[in-house]
Amino acid sequence: MTVEIIKDKVTLRNLNPDDGRNIWELVKACPPLDVNSCYSYLLLTEHFRDTCVVAEAEGKILGYVSGYILPKKENTLFIWQVAVSSEARGLGLAKRMINFLRDNVKERNVTCLETTITPSNTASQRLFQSLAETWDANCEKTILFTTEHFGEEGHEPEECYRIGPWK
Repeated sequence: MTVEIIKDKVTLRNLNPDDGRNIWELVKACPPLDVNSCYSYLLLTEHFRDTCVVAEAEGKILGYVSGYILPKKENTLFIWQVAVSSEARGLGLAKRMINFLRDNVKERNVTCLETTITPSNTASQRLFQSLAETWDANCEKTILFTTEHFGEEGHEPEECYRIGPWK
């Protein structure tokens, strides 16, 4: 699929159970994302379909964002994973998908977004800082999980980016 086809034909929609395996395949093709079991992606399609989105063109999933409303902060959408296929990068799909989710949760009085990003993931840092600027919202960064929290895994710290409130 060429970039021109992708630009003209991409649609955004919430998930359905048929998407689980394709999302799993997309995440596997997007290192350094943590790949979870196919079952976990199937659960997202069932339990969190309203706070997750896929971008597709000609029946192929090119992007995916998973999120959920935080149980103890019901005004906050937590973005868990953002994946865009290599063939669709540079088209602004990640930003479009997150804006789609933001619009979906407005009626639930959601006014903030949180996500975690490792210090080495500069692309995600730029994406979420850009969203904060676009939304004219504050962006605060704190450490959510340290390297020690991950034990022997050697995982980088996960920094929490909190964007909001927005209008």
